[in-house]
Amino acid sequence: MKSSKNWDEVCYPFIHETASLCDFEVTTDEWCTLIGMAFSATPADLADIAEDLAHIQPLAFHVNGSIRGKLAIEEADVQWVLQRMQHYRQALGEREHVFVLPRGTAPVPQLHQARSAAKKAIRAMVRVAQEGRDVPEVLPRICNALCNLFFLMTLMVNRRRGLEEVPFVSKSYKAR
Repeated sequence: MKSSKNWDEVCYPFIHETASLCDFEVTTDEWCTLIGMAFSATPADLADIAEDLAHIQPLAFHVNGSIRGKLAIEEADVQWVLQRMQHYRQALGEREHVFVLPRGTAPVPQLHQARSAAKKAIRAMVRVAQEGRDVPEVLPRICNALCNLFFLMTLMVNRRRGLEEVPFVSKSYKAR
């Protein structure tokens, strides 16, 4: 299969590549959209979360182009995400580290989707690296940190709304 010569019939110039890099770029494109959905679903009473999502969304597109193109994620970006994680952890207080069922009203489902998409981006980077392409260390670091930040945001939203998290106890894995 090859691209049409009519650019109106081409959604992405690299779409027919067989390497995993294109899959990574498509995944991070979807991730950016999911972050935008979370932002759009965030009500005015969650202004701090909306502000963070507005800051985060362009980072997803910067991650997207940072393997094929120029590296656009910096250590300062990772440190900002880590600082925001610390902010939410402090606001949440001590909590038992448990898995929870992904529940809640908007923007919680959208944040869980963004969290999951961050994992997909990390997995796609693993494949890209396995194929011999250089993946700068800062990229999986920021994606992992963002995945964790989205989770903390879901806890924060549910806490502010008085929604009790439902722990998930796996029958497949022993608790540590």
